[in-house]
Amino acid sequence: MTQLDSPPRSPTGGAAPLERRTVPLGRRLRRASMPWLLLAPALLVLAVLLLWPMLRVLNLSLQDFELRNLLRGESNYIGLDNYVQVLTDPFLWKTVLPNTVGFALVCVVLTMIVGTVVAVFLNSLGTAWRSISTTAIMVAWAVPALTGTYIFVWLFDPQSGLVISTLDGLGVMEPGSFNWFTNRWTFYAIATINVVYHGFPFIAVTMLAGLMTVPKELYEAAAMDGATAWSRFWNVTVPALRPIIAVCVILSTIWDFKVFVQIYLMPGGDGSTREVMNLGVWSYTQSFAQGEYGMGSTIAVLLTALLLVISVIYLRVLMKEDEL
Repeated sequence: MTQLDSPPRSPTGGAAPLERRTVPLGRRLRRASMPWLLLAPALLVLAVLLLWPMLRVLNLSLQDFELRNLLRGESNYIGLDNYVQVLTDPFLWKTVLPNTVGFALVCVVLTMIVGTVVAVFLNSLGTAWRSISTTAIMVAWAVPALTGTYIFVWLFDPQSGLVISTLDGLGVMEPGSFNWFTNRWTFYAIATINVVYHGFPFIAVTMLAGLMTVPKELYEAAAMDGATAWSRFWNVTVPALRPIIAVCVILSTIWDFKVFVQIYLMPGGDGSTREVMNLGVWSYTQSFAQGEYGMGSTIAVLLTALLLVISVIYLRVLMKEDEL
């Protein structure tokens, strides 16, 4: 009987380690490039539709580019002069930036609150009523922003709107005694109602989808431990929906910071009333009303940078909370 060869021994008496098999360089390169090849069509579309226009806007922001430059096809680079002019303008810090940031933050908070409350209510309904109610609120989301804005303009018309007619009937205010659209606070109050009305259905449906995935056993266990309804919501629902809440907050922030139609179409929002301008309207009026495309591009770049900063800060806060 032949004795099988024993495995090679190391100098210390143990078995020698097996030689590590190396993957050929060409195969490793092919494996590494395969995901990028699959993503290439989508990345190409994003580069054409998003990256290239952004680079063009950034290029224009470095120029004193007006209508005559557009017609002649000439460039007039002035470096960072546009940024210096915008950032040193008191109108930015006293009017435009407070309008943009304050309005967006209020809209995000109210949209999340209303959307979450509606989602919890829908989750408590039966299947039939939930389907009917969800379809009803989605109608508000389906209405174009242009149409919805004109509806709110009609509702708050200072002469014959539904609101002033109701107040007149109650003996509180006479028609024409106050114009809602010339006052900065009432103007943005109407715009806030408009934005929240059109934004909460998306939040509600998204949160509802998350609520339906939370196991009911968690609520039953919390109830048996004596937890109140608010305690069950805060300690069971919120942790389970944290990723969904994060996505909804980021999307709402982006949408509400760049609100344009709901502001521009309201009386005075087209730039004729300067105290109600936000960054989006200011950029548009500088570009197309004043013909200063370089200055308008600068304001647009600043708005994009502001959105990126806020989104990055929010994501970092979320990641730190997950690490704790």
